[in-house]
Amino acid sequence: MRYSDYARLIRSHEGLGELAEYGQVLEGGQPYPLFRLTVPGERWLVITSGFHGEEPAGPITLATHLPDVVAYAKQRGVGLRVYPCINPSGFEDGTRYNRSGEKPNNDFLRYEVAPGEWRGELNAGQDHLRWALYDGGPKETRAVRSDLARFRPPDAALDIHQDNYLGGTATYAYTFGDKAAYRPFMDAATRYVTVIRNQKVDDHNITDADGLIEYHDGSVTDWYMRQGVPYTAALETTTPTSQEKCDAVNLLWVRGFIDLAARGKR
Repeated sequence: MRYSDYARLIRSHEGLGELAEYGQVLEGGQPYPLFRLTVPGERWLVITSGFHGEEPAGPITLATHLPDVVAYAKQRGVGLRVYPCINPSGFEDGTRYNRSGEKPNNDFLRYEVAPGEWRGELNAGQDHLRWALYDGGPKETRAVRSDLARFRPPDAALDIHQDNYLGGTATYAYTFGDKAAYRPFMDAATRYVTVIRNQKVDDHNITDADGLIEYHDGSVTDWYMRQGVPYTAALETTTPTSQEKCDAVNLLWVRGFIDLAARGKR
């Protein structure tokens, strides 16, 4: 999909809340607007999507189902800040990274694992001395983090991704906080897809029996966890999964996270 068509679809939802351009990025001299939809509420959920351009399901779910999402949130008194497509040139090109080859996603913070030795990710059981914000990331990461930092941490944060490496029609998630809160989402997802349980998904991570992984990877969810946000997750569906089924799983988690934000823990 051309990003201009996607932007037109996002702008069609302007009446749902405050639709703002929190910035723009330039690729080959072409400007790409970056959108945030804000809907006020008593508690807050932040939804991000589209860090990786070859993972289109999340941005498409949000662009096509925003009216339903906003209505559900309003019923529960939950405010929304929705960042539907963070990497527009990657989305338009169908490439993981932006057109300049920069890699948005794991660039919110860095960990000092030994004096003077900084890493972007912590492997299982690895300790660290401290963490710090990272200012050297891609322009998309810098732009969205700068905007997110203008607001107090939310009550919950959901980042919608896809897995472009595993086959099949499936889902799993990276989560922080009480895993019991996320098990009902995974149980409900089995109506549409297979939950990847007790399986290796990359060089570092194996899902648990519920299809969940805890991984400090310098992402937006890791950053929010470090700020004390009680419910944070990065949801994955596999890219062979149809858009219809991705919509069902994505919306299941979106509604679930609205409910978690409404519950609150602060």
